[in-house]
Parts: sequence; structure tokens; C-alpha cells
Amino acid sequence: MAGREKGPLTEPMYYVLMSFLRREMCGTEIAEFVEHKTAGRVSLGPGTLYTLLAKFQDEALIAETGVDGRKRTYQITHKGRQAFQEELNRLRSCVEDGLSSLDGG
Repeated sequence: MAGREKGPLTEPMYYVLMSFLRREMCGTEIAEFVEHKTAGRVSLGPGTLYTLLAKFQDEALIAETGVDGRKRTYQITHKGRQAFQEELNRLRSCVEDGLSSLDGG
């Protein structure tokens, strides 16, 4: 895996990276994006969100772009986009395998 060496992304990780695909965001915006995108199915508490953001920074999947008081803004890196695309491809393969199994394949 060129984007991420540590295996598949969890569902919250996947949606946090997805949140950055169109623009940079702060923590509150990320949580709102995930809540809206998943119709409430995935909810990120502050502990989970900020743990993921720190982990993604350590892995160079995101980079901090600004600090305004306690508000920090982040953007996805090239490596982060690669990791997201790899996970999207993996999930597509899983769905295709499931569908072909249902169809008797």
C-alpha cells in the first residue's frame, strides 16, 4: 500500500479522510461532514476524532494548515489521497465479491 502501510482503514478513518477531498477543514467541520454524509450512522466524538487527526498527521496523511486559537485546520496530503483511493478500491472489490456470490458466482 503506497498511501498507508498499516492495513485497511476503519469506517471512521475512511470518512475523516473523505471529508478533506474537497477542502481543508477543522475538527467541528469534519464531525459535521461525517454525521451528514452517513445520515448519523457514523458519529465521531471528540476523543475519536482528535486521536485520528493526530494519527493521520503522524502518518503524513494530513497536514495542519492553520491555527486560530484552539481551532486547527487540516488538509489531505498526496499520501492521504492515495490511502483513501486504495481503501475505496478495496471496498469496491469487497462489494463486487459479495454481489457475485449472491448471483451464484
